[in-house]
This record gives sequence, structure tokens and C-alpha cells, in this order.
Amino acid sequence: MRKVYICAPLGGNIQKNLKKVKQYARFALLCGTAPVVPHFYALCLNDNLPKEREIGMSAGLSLLWLCDEMWIFGGKETEGMRAEIQFCKNLNVRIRRIQDSEITKKIGGNIL
Repeated sequence: MRKVYICAPLGGNIQKNLKKVKQYARFALLCGTAPVVPHFYALCLNDNLPKEREIGMSAGLSLLWLCDEMWIFGGKETEGMRAEIQFCKNLNVRIRRIQDSEITKKIGGNIL
């Protein structure tokens, strides 16, 4: 099973973004992949505290070494996403941008 790193916004409305990332993870699972979802660290770390955010970012980036691809979700790239994307490029990991229409076709409903 291919491992895909989920790259999507977290900051701002963290609770709403966590709900979205659950949809993204479901999409990835239904596509037959094993999603790597560092956003779930926000369930045990406080993303609003710089030290804890850095811990979460570092832990997430360390998982990119294990992934076959990075899938980018959401219309806007955040600073954190740009760092993940650059790290991914440095590792020569394939990058794929996922459109909302692909997600709704696979899982139904609407993206939150």
C-alpha cells in the first residue's frame, strides 16, 4: 500500500480544519493508500504555542521520509504547508494536488 503524506491547512480555525483533514484521510483510504496525517498531532499539542507547533511540524516532517507521495489539499497554501512542500521536493517525493471535485466524487457530500 502506498503511503501518502496529507498536506493541508491546520492553523486558523483548527477544529474546522481537523474536520476537513478527516475527509481528506477518508478520501486517501478509499483510494487504496495509507495516509500519513500529521494534523492529528494537534489533538495532543497546542498549535497556538510556538514550541508545541514546532514539535508537531518536526514530527510530521520526519514522517515524509517514509512516504511515497505527498497529496496537497485545500485552495490556499499556508507557511507550514510551503515548508512541507519544499522538504518534499528536497526528498524527491512525488507531489499531487487534489481537487475538491475528486474528493466529493469519491466520498460524496461536500467539503466542509
